[in-house]
Amino acid sequence: MSLPSDRPSTWLVTGASRGLGLELVAQLLRRGDNVAATTRATDRLLLALGTDVDTSRLLPLTVDLPDEAAVTEAVGQAAEHFGALDVVVNNAGYGFLAAVEETSPAEVREMLDVQVVGVWNVLRAALPILRQQRSGHIVNVSSVLGLTAVPGWGLYCAGKFALEGISEALAAEVADFGVKVTIVEPGYFRTDFLTKDSLALPTATVDAYPSIREMTQNHLDLQGSQLGDPVKGATAIIDAVVDGEGPLRLVLGSDSHAYATAKVDALRANLDAAAESAPATDHVTV
Repeated sequence: MSLPSDRPSTWLVTGASRGLGLELVAQLLRRGDNVAATTRATDRLLLALGTDVDTSRLLPLTVDLPDEAAVTEAVGQAAEHFGALDVVVNNAGYGFLAAVEETSPAEVREMLDVQVVGVWNVLRAALPILRQQRSGHIVNVSSVLGLTAVPGWGLYCAGKFALEGISEALAAEVADFGVKVTIVEPGYFRTDFLTKDSLALPTATVDAYPSIREMTQNHLDLQGSQLGDPVKGATAIIDAVVDGEGPLRLVLGSDSHAYATAKVDALRANLDAAAESAPATDHVTV
């Protein structure tokens, strides 16, 4: 899919008021593109963009992503306001660091509402538009923790693993309609993701997991020294879409690449070890 050459392209970006989403919105506006940006607080988005960015092509939308009706209305409003919808970026999300045993039912539902249900709501609202026009690009911002899991990130990984599965299936479903899907898998980027404003912690902890408490503190201390550059990350996402031949998976950061490579190597070793035993459960063909 190539972006239109006779008009500005129109992007819908969720989770736009901070981090990678905010940088993406700023760069798109500087390019002269139209941007419908969803957030829970449009005043925070406008304040963060400041006066250095021309916001005349910005449509800020206050949306609670788990609210299907609100999402459907927002997507329709964006398409009507700009007369088009070309790219959808599902970026909204937050971190959660706790042992699996420590996560409450409410915390599980809240995480999956944002990272899975919210994305699904956006997709259901946007896909009829993209499918009927037979063009478009969907960018789902996952994480390297959508490919591999580490202790303390079980709930976050659950949401991102689900996003990876949705995205893979979706890519095959919409290919014949000229719609592309890209999964973005960043490592640690120097945004506010690891601040207490963005990184959720459990309401109750268990003494049996001191290593998780240590990991939590180490992550909070990492804030401000993460390897990834959000400016370069946003540019890479835009380039992948503008190029029109963006990969199914866009790995961002040498740390992400290292984690993903280790997972692939471990999986390959596991598969090789099971090559002879796996067929033992097959029906015997006579």
